[in-house]
Amino acid sequence: MSTATFNSICFNQGYLRKGAVKISKVKNRGQRVKFYVGGASVLSTKCMQSSEKNKKEVRIGLLGASGYTGAEIVRLLANHPYFGITLMTADRKAGQSMGSVFPHLITQDLPTMVSVKDAAFSSVDAVFCCLPHGTTQEIIKGLPCHLKIVDLSADFRLRDIAEYEEWYGQPHSASELQKEAVYGLTEISREDVKNARLVANPGCYPTSIQLPLVPLIKAKLIEHRNIIIDSKSGVSGAGRGAKEANLYSEIAEGIYSYGVTKHRHVPEIEQGLSDAAQSKINVSFTPHLMPMIRGMQSTIYVEMSQGVTIEDLYQQLRKSYEDEEFVKLLDKGVVPRTHNVRGSNYCFMNVFPDRIPGRAIIISVIDNLVKGASGQALQNLNIMLGYPENTGLLYQPLFP
Repeated sequence: MSTATFNSICFNQGYLRKGAVKISKVKNRGQRVKFYVGGASVLSTKCMQSSEKNKKEVRIGLLGASGYTGAEIVRLLANHPYFGITLMTADRKAGQSMGSVFPHLITQDLPTMVSVKDAAFSSVDAVFCCLPHGTTQEIIKGLPCHLKIVDLSADFRLRDIAEYEEWYGQPHSASELQKEAVYGLTEISREDVKNARLVANPGCYPTSIQLPLVPLIKAKLIEHRNIIIDSKSGVSGAGRGAKEANLYSEIAEGIYSYGVTKHRHVPEIEQGLSDAAQSKINVSFTPHLMPMIRGMQSTIYVEMSQGVTIEDLYQQLRKSYEDEEFVKLLDKGVVPRTHNVRGSNYCFMNVFPDRIPGRAIIISVIDNLVKGASGQALQNLNIMLGYPENTGLLYQPLFP
């Protein structure tokens, strides 16, 4: 391929379409270039980045960019053909580049981070809000009404603001917005998400728990009583803030149960399951912190309804998710592993007979930062803006 041909493709098209050309080595005036994998040619050059950036149809604001969920949004949007980040806020990191805060993102052409008070929201069409609970309400309340918003905090997940105050220890300051918010468990609430302006992105534990349980409860295949949930999460679920309990010497070589009987995801889990049952459901939920960076497993013990078999549960989950992109029921007998969803937007699940007659064990795994946070947030915004919901999310799991 001549230099002229290369320049024509790079500057006029911005990228090479799959199968358009096969090359094994290209040099362009000493620039470094990346090549095809399996016939798809991928050029990593300044011209491609500029051309692609100019083509982005939707301007994205990322609030709270310096946390793990913010960094995951940036990683996922790097290959999104329609969404481009034009605004990033991080009050404590204001004035810094994303690459200086997260060196693994140094190759991305991103705006400098600013404080929220200096953010120009006229330059964006949609917002991912990755701020801590409590601070989010006031900020979202002040955003322009035309913006589509996905909030990754807990501030708009609970419909009952009195329950929010009970579990989060402070009154809710945006009760009118709470009435507007749609709870965005994508596979369950897709139609509601489609027409929403504000979506409350589910928590990581509630995502891993509700995805397998909601279809079974709706189908009346399991009892509403005696639901026991044992969940385990990687340390990244606790955020990036410096905390003594999250030091390496505190976490490594051990398992730590926390929030016993009082974890803040309990009311969110019970709200979703009660909606499915159309009656109040209470669960026994205990989370555990594991000595790993990312990943989440929920092991759920349920009592089957009279006359129901394990095969009935399996077939209901198969029917519910057989056409879903990101929720996968594994072959019978295969145990889900967090390793097999790492870095991806997938939820793998399966169901097993308990040794106790009439009871079943359900295992569900996700990546807590992707399907449990930023990936599901992107899935929701895709739907809100009318794009295929898998756009930017077809990263395969990272293994080993």
